[in-house]
Amino acid sequence: MVRPSFIGIALSSLVLASSTVGCDSLSTATKVSETHTAAPVPKTSNSSSFTALEQSIHEQVNQYRQSQNLSPLKLDARISAEARAHSQAMASGKVPFSHEGFEQRVKAIGKSIPYRAAAENVAFNQGYSSPGEQAVEGWIKSPGHQKNMVGNYDLTGIGVAKNAQGEYYFTQVFIRGGSVYGF
Repeated sequence: MVRPSFIGIALSSLVLASSTVGCDSLSTATKVSETHTAAPVPKTSNSSSFTALEQSIHEQVNQYRQSQNLSPLKLDARISAEARAHSQAMASGKVPFSHEGFEQRVKAIGKSIPYRAAAENVAFNQGYSSPGEQAVEGWIKSPGHQKNMVGNYDLTGIGVAKNAQGEYYFTQVFIRGGSVYGF
């Protein structure tokens, strides 16, 4: 693991938060009264680097799942759009670093993907040469996050955003697909 090195004081931080919701809490049978759409990805020079970072996180999580004898998660663009919108909202200060809006994100995903369960990990960090690796390592070391990573899910979406202060925000949503009615 490479840590950032600076002359003088080094500022490095890693903050994590985890949320898990069971299938009874957010079923697709629930009528959604609020409309929520994912924000478009800004067309910046960083968009491709964020996409590469999201893909790298996906690969790292699947490598960890494989080390635990679990099947890989399939990356889904619809779930990633919701995760990316949340990371962008946190990075811009529209919402605090939190799971605020998690239920709405999952309900929005449920409009196109039947699901039985959902969970979410979020993180932010600053000052690391490999911010994605730091987020995944932090999730693995945290019992709640690790539980989501090895949970009974088959789909995932990952979103990354960075603010003007150089802080990276990460959101990973985990989905167990399938009808809530079992057919």
